[in-house]
Amino acid sequence: MLLLKALKQFSIPFTGLKIGKNQFDFDIDNSFFDAYEYSLVKKGDLKTTVELDKQETMLILRFQIDGIIVLDCDKCLAEFNSPISVRERQIVKFAEDELESDDLEIIMLNKKESEINIADLIYEFIIISVPYIKICEQNGDGQQCDQEMIARLESMAVGSQEEEKTNDDPRWAALKKLK
Repeated sequence: MLLLKALKQFSIPFTGLKIGKNQFDFDIDNSFFDAYEYSLVKKGDLKTTVELDKQETMLILRFQIDGIIVLDCDKCLAEFNSPISVRERQIVKFAEDELESDDLEIIMLNKKESEINIADLIYEFIIISVPYIKICEQNGDGQQCDQEMIARLESMAVGSQEEEKTNDDPRWAALKKLK
């Protein structure tokens, strides 16, 4: 229930707004990501500006998300700050019934709705911006991978020299002769 309250601030009541452009600003911190249980991103500090262009039959939302997210390096497992900058657009159309739209850029809302919660859209845009391969060194801020951790991981890797030394059991030698 507490998590739902954290996302409640991302609801925009559009019924009282005048036709035209309206701007909303949101701060995104760790509590935002805590609301999503299995999130790739657990920490971040982002500023989001949403420009809502209200028209008679639809809303056009333009998102601008800038800031830092904290990712885990795939190579050395260390946390590092990764800057992101996202520019996206979402169209919201009104209908008598809640219809599904084939177009991913269009959301259908019932005409009786009075607000739209954009938390899931913001979350989706952030997650899509996370690189497929996350490495400290490729981040561009000069941070290097933790060489001690890389050495430790390499020593534990399958086929490492230390593992071969521990396999000097004579029973294995007898089995290798069967090849």
